Amino acid sequence: MPLRPEFPEEGELVVGTVTSIRNFGAFVTLDEYANREAFIHLSEVATGWVKYIRDHIREGQKIVARVLRLDLAKNQVDLSLKRINDHQRREKIQSWKNEQKAVRLLNLVAQGLKITPEETHSTFAETLIERYGSLFAAFEVAAADPKRFQKEGGKAAWVGAFLKVAQENIVPPHVAIRGTLEITDSSPHGLENVRKALEVAEAVDAEAVTVVYVGAPRYRIQVAGTQYKQAEETLKHATEAAIASIKAAGGQGSFARA
Repeated sequence: MPLRPEFPEEGELVVGTVTSIRNFGAFVTLDEYANREAFIHLSEVATGWVKYIRDHIREGQKIVARVLRLDLAKNQVDLSLKRINDHQRREKIQSWKNEQKAVRLLNLVAQGLKITPEETHSTFAETLIERYGSLFAAFEVAAADPKRFQKEGGKAAWVGAFLKVAQENIVPPHVAIRGTLEITDSSPHGLENVRKALEVAEAVDAEAVTVVYVGAPRYRIQVAGTQYKQAEETLKHATEAAIASIKAAGGQGSFARA
């Protein structure tokens, strides 16, 4: 059973290989869809007037295109090269490379379980794609947060084999964001109140949040993590907790993002 449907969706970005060029357009095989054939009309090759199609595209070229139309009755897929930008193209190529790596790692999991790669599809791979968005994302989560992955995977026999392959082959993504806390308290217990406020910030996530003295009343606060959005939320909660603590004690606090 394949990990992907038979056809892409309209609007989807796909990776393909140019197999044949004609004056009226180019034929492409879709790398992610079992080399299903697709077509790019001359008018969709590039913006503006295209005099010579081979000035823009060549046989054997790996391309990223957008799906314009699907005709399932005719088994036809129409693509566009001109309706994507460079950023989208780079991201799609990276995503495609990641999924290729994920498939190779899935084969290693299958070997460890002594089953065929196809058996992994219905056993757990398709479920992982639904849960994490892609097979590569599942390997990233397994490498970066094995406790979470094991909890979500349960006690199935494949979980241990999947974790082992992920941790041996995937370097977890890492992000670090920081800013500056300014905290003051001129009361007799000011120093103690400031110390307590900083401890409150670190207590939001002891493993991720670090507070370093810069020079009174400034303190650098840093959050490390594997996901940017999660790190941003942790930084927000930590700084708000510190400021709330010092204000409750009668002092003042503010935060500036680096």
